[in-house]
Amino acid sequence: MIEKGTIMESEAEPSSKELLKIYDTTLAEKLMQKLLPMIENCAKQTRSEKVVVAVSGGSGSGKTVTALLLSCFLKEKGIENYILSGDAYPHRIPKYNDAERLQIFRENAIVGMLKEQTYTEERCTIIQEFQKAGNDADEKHVEKYLGTEKEINFEEVNRLVHAFKAGGEKLWVRHMGREETELWYEEKDFTGIKVLLVEWTHSNSQYYSGVDISIYLDSTPQETLQSRLERNRDQWIDTPFTMMVLDIEQKMLKKQAEKAKLIVTRDGTVLDRKEYAQFVPKLQK
Repeated sequence: MIEKGTIMESEAEPSSKELLKIYDTTLAEKLMQKLLPMIENCAKQTRSEKVVVAVSGGSGSGKTVTALLLSCFLKEKGIENYILSGDAYPHRIPKYNDAERLQIFRENAIVGMLKEQTYTEERCTIIQEFQKAGNDADEKHVEKYLGTEKEINFEEVNRLVHAFKAGGEKLWVRHMGREETELWYEEKDFTGIKVLLVEWTHSNSQYYSGVDISIYLDSTPQETLQSRLERNRDQWIDTPFTMMVLDIEQKMLKKQAEKAKLIVTRDGTVLDRKEYAQFVPKLQK
């Protein structure tokens, strides 16, 4: 797996050549060998010759850097492209979404006891103490929310992707930060852009359509946690609740990985779907 560098936002964005000097390009070069023929084949099969490539994986798996480097290599080949961040499309900004995840599983824990007629004041007091200590994690209460239409506006992403593939030229792209004031839309001119690179945790989701080629970057909950610790942006970082969410997310992503046409293992090996199907049983032995 490539080492993820720090992407700095500035008025003067680095050029493709500068980016290729900053980051280790080994993985992107491996991917390009298999990706380029796939893109060319997909383009021939569509009237607009527009192709959607998705890069998915957990936080810290290298999605952002991989998408950037693929974008640079495609431009070198004369293929204009645009990187779309799927992380800008949850129904809530990150800090409120994290709070919603926590609220859902805590509320369901109490409602569940009421339904089962096992609720008592004593048990409620115990749960509240667990909550204060952050030790009340129970994954069954989050699974119906995490990565679903309740959490993410898949409909809006799907509309944008299908409009691009239909040849739309002027499309509105959403941007989101972590605060209430960091949400805005930009009208982007897609004239001449042949490849839409979607960089997103949920690119292989059943709720998401329109992807021609999906790339999945494998990682572990521990690697994701380390990435979040380094960024220091999460309110409930390094708690049982956070680890529970990351574990659910990884199980979901690995299950969805079967949809990907290219899978990158943790040691940087690039496999197609058939090779991955043969690779997984070996890991389980």
